[in-house]
Parts: sequence; C-alpha cells; structure tokens
Amino acid sequence: MSPLAARLLEALPQTQCTRCGYPDCAGYAQAIEAGEAGIDQCPPGGAEGVIRLSRLTGKPAGPVDPNFGVEGPRMLAVIDEAWCIGCTLCLDACPTDAIVGINKRMHTVIEPHCTGCELCIPVCPVDCISLESATPGRTGWQAWSQQQADHARQRYEARQRRREKPTPAAEAAPAAPVDRKRAIIEAALARARAGKSSPESGKP
Repeated sequence: MSPLAARLLEALPQTQCTRCGYPDCAGYAQAIEAGEAGIDQCPPGGAEGVIRLSRLTGKPAGPVDPNFGVEGPRMLAVIDEAWCIGCTLCLDACPTDAIVGINKRMHTVIEPHCTGCELCIPVCPVDCISLESATPGRTGWQAWSQQQADHARQRYEARQRRREKPTPAAEAAPAAPVDRKRAIIEAALARARAGKSSPESGKP
C-alpha cells in the first residue's frame, strides 16, 4: 500500500461495512487514491470523514453521497438468543469477530468489538439479529473514536491473516459437504418457523 493510501485508510472509521462499494476500508482507500472512488462514499465517517479525506486528497468536501447511505449513529448488533438457531452464518459475515458461538448453539455479540457494520443482518435466516443505536444524538466520527477505529482495524486485519493461513487440521481434513450444511440449516429453519407459528410462542 502506498503512503497516501495508508493515510487515507487511517482517516476511515474501520467499520469494514462495505457500504462504500468496496470489500473493506483498505480497498476504498486505494480506490480513492486511484481516482476510482469519491471521498463521499463512507456513511459511517459522515461529514467529518469527508473533510478528513478532503484534506488528504485536495478534493472539495461535501455531504455523504446518499447513494451509499446516510450518516447516522453508531449501531450495535443484538441477537435474540431465544431464536438463534446456531447456523454460524453471522460468524462468517462479521468482519471483526464480534460474534461468538458454536454450531447449533446460540450466539451473542461482544459489544466492544461490534462496529455496527450491519453485515450480519442479511445473512441471518431467522431474522433474530436487530440493530440498536449505541450513540443516540451522535453521528459519524462524533459517534466513533480513533481508539475504537484502531481496535476495529486490528481485529479485522487479525481475522484476515487467520483466514488466509489455513491450519494443518484444515489442510488435512476435507471440507464439510455443502449439501450437508444446507440440510442442517434448513432443518433448523423448519424448527424455528414451527416455533414462531405456535400459539404458545411469545414472538409473532
């Protein structure tokens, strides 16, 4: 990564939310340097984030492009553990390993590690994950600190390194068949739907 791209990366909030249209904050920073992306594509950074990028690039600052989202408070993912089926799809989606749990057991969110990226929401097959505002009245960088951004970046980069380097056990053992995993998830979904439709269920 070039020195300019590194400085641009440091100016981003490190939520790794992909709302900018790139796979992570580093990809967005490199796209800005290459002139392939505008400095107004990061809703989590908000107006202050655009100003930070403007100072580094010399491009005029403006509001966040609404095509990429709107500036808002920092959100926190919350799992309804009573309805979690333990499919582990949210674990795979979380860029900072903020969700812990094991297959067929309920998962939970570790609040200090959650960036509010929202990537766990669409992958949940039973819609048991919701978002709550963690910073009412504060948005963009006012809802986020440099210390939190640095922490999120460290966790994301550590996760990337771990995923790129398979363990000896993973190399030796064949991957679980896709059909088997799908069958497990579908069975869990069926149980969850049955529970939701039950008259005794307290959840609609």
